Parts: sequence; C-alpha cells; structure tokens
Amino acid sequence: MTDLDRAADALRSLPPSCGPVRLIAVDGHAGSGKSTFAARLAARLVAPVLHLDDLATHEELFAWTDRMREQVIEPLARGEAALYHPYDWNLRTFGAARELPPAPVVLVEGVGAGRRALRPYLAALLWMERGPEESWLRGRHRDGPAQSAFWDGWTVAETRHFAADPSRPFADTLVRECPEGYEWLAGPSAAAGPNQIITESDGARARK
Repeated sequence: MTDLDRAADALRSLPPSCGPVRLIAVDGHAGSGKSTFAARLAARLVAPVLHLDDLATHEELFAWTDRMREQVIEPLARGEAALYHPYDWNLRTFGAARELPPAPVVLVEGVGAGRRALRPYLAALLWMERGPEESWLRGRHRDGPAQSAFWDGWTVAETRHFAADPSRPFADTLVRECPEGYEWLAGPSAAAGPNQIITESDGARARK
C-alpha cells in the first residue's frame, strides 16, 4: 500500500459533509498540478471528479458559486445525483447535462474549490503547494502562445479572487508535487479541525 493509498483510506474515513457525500476540494493556482493529482487520487478512491472549468465561463471565471450550489451542492446534499451543464470553452456555450452521482467521495478540482461559500460542505480541503508565478508559467507552457491573452486576463482575475477569498489558510493538507511523487504537509487549519489526513507517523512522502 502506498502513501497515496493511505491518504485515500483516510479521506474515505471522514464523516460525510454534503448529505451522504464526502466532498473533497483540490485547490491551488492555475497550472499547479491540480488536475493530474486529482485524477491520481480519484483512481485510488474510485471517485468521480468535478472540474470547475466545467462551471466557469469566459465571462464568469469565478462567478460560478450559484451554479455550483444549485446544480451540484443541493442535489448531492439530498442524496441525489447532480446534473450540471459543462461549459464548452471553444463554442462558448453550455453543453448537455452531465450526471455526478452522490458517491461516498466526490472530488472537486479547480481554482477556488476551497472558497468561502463551499467550505461548509467540504470534508477536506487539499491545496497544491506551488507558488503562483511558477504555476502560471507551467500553465502558459502547457497551453501555448495561442492562449497568451487569456492567461494575461486570468492571472489578474485569480490574484483578485484569492486576495478577497483565500483558500490556502483553510487547507487541511498541503500537497507538494515532487519528481518521484507527492509530499504531504499538514495545512494551516489541520491543528484546528478533524480533517488532517497525515500524521507524523505516516511520514510526509506519497508515491505515485
């Protein structure tokens, strides 16, 4: 069993936070490695992942809270499948409804996943521990020159969002990507709550 498996076991053992669901947020700067990490963790958990890129739009990079609440949070809280309409970033329109089941664990991945309005529904908040400049550089390199103008606007919007509604101070666990895996560190809020998923005896390093 790897440390990532042990972390998955710890997340499964948390009490439900949104109806029957343990809602786990994976937050961090754009380009910090959230999607890759969430996919690896979801594979261990056999859990669905909601990508916040599916709820945001070009005009509403961060103004998706009501959409999240109505289409996802409220149905899951009732123990029902959520139906949301993923946004198509090429066509600039919402697509057909997609189902998100009320699984025992559901991951929510994206910038702002740990925002103030969502934290009451979270079983745990994981923060990708990579600084903004390094993260944005990785993101720009990934998306290429064609998305340069978008990234120029994004970095301004993200900076404003986290200045007004920071997530990292409320993280239960900080996740640092390493060449050989992930390093797990207790987050700023871990001492104040029950959602810490690592202990000193567990060690800090989790392998892929």
